[in-house]
Amino acid sequence: MLIKLLLFIIIFSVIVICHEGGHCVIAKMSGIGVKEFSIGLGPTLIGFKKGETLYSLKLLPFGGITIFEGEDPDEEESAKSFRRAPVGARFATVLAGPMMNFVLAFLLSLIVIGSVGYDLPVLHSVMEGYPAEEAGIRAGDTIVSINGKPISIYRDITLWTMFNEGKSAEVEFERDGQRYMATVTPKYSAEDQRFLFGFKGPASYTKGNPLQVIKYSVIEVRYWIEVTLKSLVMLFRGQFTVNDLSGPVGVADVVGDVYESSKPSGPFYIWMNMLALVVLLTADLGVMNLLPFPGLDGGKLLFIIFEAVTGRKPNEKVEGVINLIGMSFLMVLMFYVMFNDIFKLMH
Repeated sequence: MLIKLLLFIIIFSVIVICHEGGHCVIAKMSGIGVKEFSIGLGPTLIGFKKGETLYSLKLLPFGGITIFEGEDPDEEESAKSFRRAPVGARFATVLAGPMMNFVLAFLLSLIVIGSVGYDLPVLHSVMEGYPAEEAGIRAGDTIVSINGKPISIYRDITLWTMFNEGKSAEVEFERDGQRYMATVTPKYSAEDQRFLFGFKGPASYTKGNPLQVIKYSVIEVRYWIEVTLKSLVMLFRGQFTVNDLSGPVGVADVVGDVYESSKPSGPFYIWMNMLALVVLLTADLGVMNLLPFPGLDGGKLLFIIFEAVTGRKPNEKVEGVINLIGMSFLMVLMFYVMFNDIFKLMH
């Protein structure tokens, strides 16, 4: 249990340090003062001051924060005030956090894909009695596209069926250098509890040269960004509910499950699976922070874009109230999800 908790804290801390570090570094490079750079939330456990910035570690390992000079409308402005900085500097400072999450996802993908490989959409076999077999698709075929959407890795196929339950699709596949089209309607599998074309993916991952590793690392990050965006769409459509969301407690449980399932395969696969989990989580955090919602980086970017387009600064007090309302809503949602995760674990 101690190992699982330690792994969760390390993973969460790395992601938060990367995100908040992006804000902090670009702010300092842009001449914006940073009052505090903290990892965690709540009361401060330890901290030290270097120059103008207090670096602190807080009690709750659920996030972090970078506080800039002059962010508070009631605070007296200085030469290094965030509010006095040029629009471009403020935009870059806010955007840097989510962007660093994507950079971290890409760098870790390089390690995972360089070590393990990538899942090409080459079929190992097709399932008997399923639509793929009836459409004449065979083992060894490469799936090229589904309804015109290019398929780069085998998981793109799983993603399509997951978010397009039961819908017919024009599947383009390649065999012996020739391309063919087939109309395939996924069939529901009671055993798997989802719709399937009847494809079975590659028996093993493919290892490539350095350029291919870079290419498929970009595809890996794109894949997790797409998963997050499509999940959000399903949430807004009511196909998911708030009860399906996971917070820090749920993530900690997932970390524990991944660790337990990887243990029999040895330290190498524990390491690889943990890195792959960080890729998922940091890409997810990057997307979520870019949502145009008050209190999130995306909401702050909206105000900066408004200023850039209109040439007028938004009313600072109004902006502060809107951000406070947004943050309050997010905190309530976080605690609801956290207690819901605890309830699920207890039952």
